[in-house]
Amino acid sequence: MKKIVLTGGGTAGHIYPALAVAENLGMDYEVHFVGGSGMEKAILAKEKNITFHEIRTVKLQRKLTFKNLLIPFKLWSAVKDAKKVLKEIQPNIIFSKGGFVSVPTVIAGKKLGIPIVSHESDLSFGLANKIILKHCNVMCCAFRETAKNKKCVFTGQPIRNKVFKGNRSNILKQGCFDNSLPNLLVIGGSLGAKFINEQIWKNLDELTQKYNIVHIAGKQATEKHEHKNYIQVDYAENIGDFYAFADYAISRAGSGVINELLALRIPALLIPLSKACSRGDQIENAKLFQKMGIAEMLEEEKCDNKNLFNKLDNLIKNCEKLKKNMNLTQNFNSSQEIVKIISKTEKKNPLA
Repeated sequence: MKKIVLTGGGTAGHIYPALAVAENLGMDYEVHFVGGSGMEKAILAKEKNITFHEIRTVKLQRKLTFKNLLIPFKLWSAVKDAKKVLKEIQPNIIFSKGGFVSVPTVIAGKKLGIPIVSHESDLSFGLANKIILKHCNVMCCAFRETAKNKKCVFTGQPIRNKVFKGNRSNILKQGCFDNSLPNLLVIGGSLGAKFINEQIWKNLDELTQKYNIVHIAGKQATEKHEHKNYIQVDYAENIGDFYAFADYAISRAGSGVINELLALRIPALLIPLSKACSRGDQIENAKLFQKMGIAEMLEEEKCDNKNLFNKLDNLIKNCEKLKKNMNLTQNFNSSQEIVKIISKTEKKNPLA
């Protein structure tokens, strides 16, 4: 039986797409996942058919700090860990979903001669994938505009099968909703979005007069609110049910969630993470979706009460146009295409 190592982590956006690829590998592969002690460890503990291996990981701080001086030493230790694990597994190929967690495994894999296929979800390369691009054989890209390097190929975004198989009744029975109102899903990513949470909470009275709201506030949410036509949850294990509930969505603009919203044809108002807290990748993603006419966008700096409600009104007004444009887009679910690339790139005995 062939063996594959998946790697990535830190956030759900670096884990679930890798699991989407794993779903399409079939019975030909023994599947392993190499990651750190973060979210990936907890998520993989629930995957019966995937063996998890924990290694040390290292994250670059974007601000000036003495901690960055220790990165070469920590990275050397992490690569050493990864090398040991890879020698034990002897995989035919590595699939990397990017993020800082995947860097040691990719570097170790390159040193051992194991072929590597990676994936970039955002419109522009993150720091980790800039490093990984030098070591991988193929870089799959969620956006056609990203696939400019000779190693790059446009595939779209891998999406788990369960995203498409939600049951809205599982959400409706959790709250007392007004059947005459549209359903609004608020989602800020696996760790939540403090800014979006605060915008929702301070406008709850007015928002719940117009919408039934399910708010995925994140595990780090500091407040818990109860209100008519509103329920708040920390984390959406059964994300397909939440999508099935939604007529509309307010979301951050990470590539994973926006491509899931696109695949399900859910019109969304995207409020990307500001440049003050990121490299601006979410802003780029949101601007592209706005330019394509498949989402509304509101930047944090312009998000006051008036603009928030105006944008939501526009979302409702332009709903049919947004859906029509969504239907014109290519199918962004790329799992099967990535599996084909993996099959073409793998080696029979790379460590022999």
